[in-house]
Parts: sequence; structure tokens; C-alpha cells
Amino acid sequence: MKSTIALFITVIFSCVSTYAQEESTITSAEITFNFESKDVNGSIAGFNSESKINLNNITQSKFKGSVSAETLKTGNFLRDWHLKGNKYFNVDKYPKIAFESTQVVEGKDGFTVIGTLTLKGVSKTMSIDFMKKESTLVGAATLFSSDFGITIKDEKADNEVSITMTLKLSP
Repeated sequence: MKSTIALFITVIFSCVSTYAQEESTITSAEITFNFESKDVNGSIAGFNSESKINLNNITQSKFKGSVSAETLKTGNFLRDWHLKGNKYFNVDKYPKIAFESTQVVEGKDGFTVIGTLTLKGVSKTMSIDFMKKESTLVGAATLFSSDFGITIKDEKADNEVSITMTLKLSP
């Protein structure tokens, strides 16, 4: 009986240990963007993550994070200042840009994270396509800034923004 209990406890601890090894967190991120119609590239930082990534069962992962809108940089100080103002990002009133996943779908060449992006107080569904490269996740998405009250040009197509993110994972 004691050996059966000992075996049971060993199996339970082995399973818990294996599960703990499967879960990774995001330790850092590099996020860049391109306003397509203006061919303006930039980056945003101040990344904070509460994500739990299960690399052995990616559909069980949870992606949750934010960046600081104040860190927006395009390489032009005056443009950055203007974009951070009330007309566009309004960083004083909306200091964070946040994303939280609702679903992770495994694909042939990677996976897609579907969730809610909250930008300038507006929440919209967004999909991010990811590929894993060693201990890094590389994601790409497209959005229209005008959907979030940031209208750079009158035509919706002229407000297209391509986003690329490189997420470093814990070992």
C-alpha cells in the first residue's frame, strides 16, 4: 500500500513538474509599425505582459499585455509630439494600449491569436499571426487607425497600419 501511494505521489509531482516546464512567459518585446499610406515607420515600447504561453499546447495559452502610448516613436520629434496629442493618440487620457486574447488557433505554419485590442478607449477584435523561431515568437497584424478614432487621412484604406512584434520567451 505504501509503495502504491509513493508511486501515485511520484506520478502527480512528475505531471506537475512537466506542466510547469511547458509554460513560458514573455520577457521582452519589440513592437514596430508602419502607417502604409504615409510610409511612416515607428516603434512603441513600455511593454508589460501577464501572458502564459504553453508551447506544447499553444491553444491553451493566454496572451495579455500592454504598451505605453507615450513611448511612440517615428524618428521625427515634432510628428511624435503631434501624434501623442489630443487629436490622435491622446496619451494623457489614454496612456496604455492593451491586448487580451480570447482564443488561440493552431495553424499549419504557426498560430493565430484572436483577442481584443483597446486603443484610445476603443476596443476591437484583432487577429495576430505568429510563428515560433527558437525562443522567440514573431507576430504580424494589420489594423486601421481610424477604427480607434485616430484618423490620419479621410479614406479608411489610407489609415492602414502594419504591426510586427518580436516576443522573447522565458526558457
